[in-house]
Amino acid sequence: MSNHDRQTAAPGAASIERRHGGRILADQLAILGARKVFCVPGESFLGLLDGLYEHQEQIDVITCRHESGASNMADAYGKLTGQPGICAVTRGPGATNASNGVHTAFQDSTPMIVLIGQVARDMMDREAFQEMDYRRMFGEMAKWVAQIDDIARIPEYLSRAWHVAMSGRPGPVVLALPEDVLSEYAEVKDVRPARIGRSAPEPQAMETLAGMLAKAQKPLLVLGGPDWSAVAARLAGEVATRFNLPVATTFRCQDYIDNGHPNYGGVIGIAPLAELRRKVREEVDLLITIGSRWGEMTTQGYTLIDSPVPQMRFVHVHPGPEELGHVYAPDLSIASRPETFLRAMLDLETATPASNTWTAGFRPDYAAFLKPTEVPGPLNMGRVIQHFSETLPVDTIYTNGAGNYSVWLHRFHAHRAYRTQLAPTSGSMGYAVPAAIAAKLEHLDRTVVSVAGDGCFLMTAQELATAKRYGLAIIYLVVNNNMYGTIRMHQERNHPGRVISTDLTNPDFVAYAGAFGIPGEVVTRTENVAEALERARASEDGYLIELQVDPEALTPTQSLSAARAQGEAANAG
Repeated sequence: MSNHDRQTAAPGAASIERRHGGRILADQLAILGARKVFCVPGESFLGLLDGLYEHQEQIDVITCRHESGASNMADAYGKLTGQPGICAVTRGPGATNASNGVHTAFQDSTPMIVLIGQVARDMMDREAFQEMDYRRMFGEMAKWVAQIDDIARIPEYLSRAWHVAMSGRPGPVVLALPEDVLSEYAEVKDVRPARIGRSAPEPQAMETLAGMLAKAQKPLLVLGGPDWSAVAARLAGEVATRFNLPVATTFRCQDYIDNGHPNYGGVIGIAPLAELRRKVREEVDLLITIGSRWGEMTTQGYTLIDSPVPQMRFVHVHPGPEELGHVYAPDLSIASRPETFLRAMLDLETATPASNTWTAGFRPDYAAFLKPTEVPGPLNMGRVIQHFSETLPVDTIYTNGAGNYSVWLHRFHAHRAYRTQLAPTSGSMGYAVPAAIAAKLEHLDRTVVSVAGDGCFLMTAQELATAKRYGLAIIYLVVNNNMYGTIRMHQERNHPGRVISTDLTNPDFVAYAGAFGIPGEVVTRTENVAEALERARASEDGYLIELQVDPEALTPTQSLSAARAQGEAANAG
């Protein structure tokens, strides 16, 4: 008998099944459409686990090895599906470990619901075992934080959590669950499936935009932020073609348009194409931004665009009205989700296409930027990424965390399909492995490549056990230069020669993967990558390739020695 059947079993005398709180909670997740729960089991939410036992055919409970892994998997799931990623963790240490993924979801505007076991209500405010006030802990990294103290209100809280996570600017919601609420029994009516309200542009605003487009000599369309979809990515390409607009993407949103589109001019983020950055700073006279908040990474420390009044006419489109005017004062603010706005743009009849001379100037610079540079050492990461791009299917999903190694992937891989890039705009290390697991669980038929530095990889490498448990054939690239490369780079630029705390002692990464039953090999030369990739693709157990790179190969354009010389020159001046 379904949940709704239980509520309406007999006309005039509705009968509601008596259930414990954990079962009620699990039932609401099923009704709302949850398909996966990423968790590290804990005694504080045994009731929820028992409730999920009844929904095993609908909801997969993914057992992880660390709460940061679970929360980052939930974030990646939210990015891939547009639905809230569900993460369940225990109180105290479990919650603090999970905070990593919550912060990532907040800065990335990813829908997520984190369920945290809590001490029983009669023990609160006594500093009971692992007790914490989650409203205070998560207050600045979640859209809403609450505690369910009344079993009768579980459906209400879950419904609100789902709507808050999905509405406006999406983001994480945290719900604390006292264990006695999960274990006590009650007769409670179920929630109904969520109906999310969506923002859309006003006709007058679109008329204003048409007038601005008609007057612009050097417009630029910039894509980023939340609430995108494969349909929105396709429509962005159609808009670019219809109005002959050059297009750029923001930091770690490179897959929001087919990078093969003739109007695509590259990404605005860390180490961007210098000419693209110059054009934005000095030439663009109409900047149409869909979704991006124009944060620190995209603006190179808020220097690319004048604040609060931009140097160009500025149209800001964002699904969350509270983000409009937050840092930059737009000439035109439009509260709309990307897909709806792009459809409205295609309906414009009065706007005229941009000059072909202006638009055509972006593509050659981007094409040149894709060509690998020469770097120290026998292994060139630019050529490695180029080979992967030319060899693997266009829908291959690449995941990465944070570190200089990610610059190679972001620069030398052209994304041809939506959601082939999973990376935290928060710059969180340790994201690549758990994100790859979530991606492979969601898309078993697609190739998934986890790209991590030696420092980044070991922060969540224990999740190889999770990948093995669920039979996920993921390709893991570990870019090993035996140091925290990004910090070393800044160290040399700011305090040249005074190296401390950035050298690493690493394990045998291939032997480490082998301990989980995942084969692998070490590659030290560029010419050996092709055969290693073929072996990786043939393995049904996943495969780890350790790429040993010269520490001098700091970035595609600067060696470690050059960074030190730069710092010495600056200090001498």
